[in-house]
Amino acid sequence: MLTVGDTLPALKVPVQQGVAALPSDETFDLGQTDGKWKILFYWPKDFTFVCPTEIVGYGDLAEDFADRDAVLIGASTDTTHVHFAWRKSDEQLANADFPWLADNKKELAEALGILDGQEGVAYRATFIIDPDNVIQHVTVNGLNVGRNPAETLRVLDALQTDELCPCNWSEGDDVLKPVAA
Repeated sequence: MLTVGDTLPALKVPVQQGVAALPSDETFDLGQTDGKWKILFYWPKDFTFVCPTEIVGYGDLAEDFADRDAVLIGASTDTTHVHFAWRKSDEQLANADFPWLADNKKELAEALGILDGQEGVAYRATFIIDPDNVIQHVTVNGLNVGRNPAETLRVLDALQTDELCPCNWSEGDDVLKPVAA
């Protein structure tokens, strides 16, 4: 599995966004940096139970991520048309207006090392990637336990301080300042 210090694979992956029109052959270029952080989170499968709670949770914080120069990117191993149908079927998902990667060839999930071999879907993996496309944080959950998007935001805040942040640190808290010997 790719981890902290590894570079995000520079793949172009099919993407679906919004509900205004059927998906076309749009792609998302993960090699583009645009000087922004990326929050890439995978869910196992569309039209399931835990996944929409996470997508809505991240969507609710989309402006907070954007305020921190971070691009929110969701992904699963479903197709763009399945993503579109799921968004159309649920107003809350339709409002989660950020790119959804359709990694149905499983190329990115395999490159990241997050495929569940038995189920053939991606684990609930979250990657925080810096503006140079270097992975700075990774968390991976099993298929049945959802994540806490606010924790992803907290870790992003800590990473962006470029300081030593103690346990349970939150934005606005003091960072650690080592005493010079």
